[in-house]
Amino acid sequence: MVESKVKIGVIGAGWWAVENHIPVLKSRPDVHLAGVCRPGKGELDRIQQRFEIDYGTGDYQKMVDGLDLDGVVVSSPHHLHYEHARAALEKGISVLCEKPMTLRTEHARELVDLVRRKGLHFLIPYGWNYEDFALDAKSQIDSGAIGSIRHLTCQMAGTTFELFSGMEPWFVKESFVKPEPSTWSDARRGGGYGHGQTTHLLGLLLWITDALSARFTNGATATISGSAGVPKHLGYQIDVRVFGTDGMLLLDLESGRERLEVRRHDQKDYVRQMTTGEGTYACVKPLYRFVDLIQGKPVDNRSPVELGARVVELLDAAYRSAQSGRPESVPAR
Repeated sequence: MVESKVKIGVIGAGWWAVENHIPVLKSRPDVHLAGVCRPGKGELDRIQQRFEIDYGTGDYQKMVDGLDLDGVVVSSPHHLHYEHARAALEKGISVLCEKPMTLRTEHARELVDLVRRKGLHFLIPYGWNYEDFALDAKSQIDSGAIGSIRHLTCQMAGTTFELFSGMEPWFVKESFVKPEPSTWSDARRGGGYGHGQTTHLLGLLLWITDALSARFTNGATATISGSAGVPKHLGYQIDVRVFGTDGMLLLDLESGRERLEVRRHDQKDYVRQMTTGEGTYACVKPLYRFVDLIQGKPVDNRSPVELGARVVELLDAAYRSAQSGRPESVPAR
């Protein structure tokens, strides 16, 4: 018996979808990229022709209602993620939703409830979560290697200053589709470094520390920072340090000095040997994992809807704090 292909539709075929999501999906012979949705008939026609996609529309609801899809990739502008993901879920379609999952806490909670009620798959493509070193880091913490967590400190920096300033970034000069400046720079549309980049760091941090329900009532503290000001000839800088009662974990993903170390007070240390470039960000595995989940394969989802919601809650509180000038609480789970 020949297995039928997984039918996927893409809502929001902008720069990142065209550079990554669509080519990755097309690389799997067990996937049928059934349809694509985006505004602008000229751009839509070009994308359909380039990737040999038969169905194209500017109306996402029409595609969701009419194509009998197994999965939808939501890669639209940030402020539309909730609307588009909800439409697919309500139709009974599993969703891979780009970060940020939503901009508002109440919308994130609604998607969590909808996914659970419908029994569907929902994945946010946090690429680092699907790398072996991240699973290793999580396993070390889960096993109690550093004891109870007392303090977290992490920072992320990249070469994205132009992108978040509304200019055409240097790394898209040859891209088939250019990023829409307002998507990344207009705060009213979910632009800015928090929703655009810090969400990656939070998605990784919360997953490896299993901190989805952490309230820090035990006195633990955390410091999280980010910057887009890294010189262009360099790459991402990711530095995560988790301090516990029995030791500390260090995860450094800067190219050329990648390392994962557990240093314990009893000197029973653990060091993972990492190769140069191993920490480079890639977003192939999340899309493959999404397809595997739809097919019912026994694989794990390392960036589920609950994780996406927790990231939204933290970012929501951070933005509220920036406006109010006061500490803002994050709802307990």
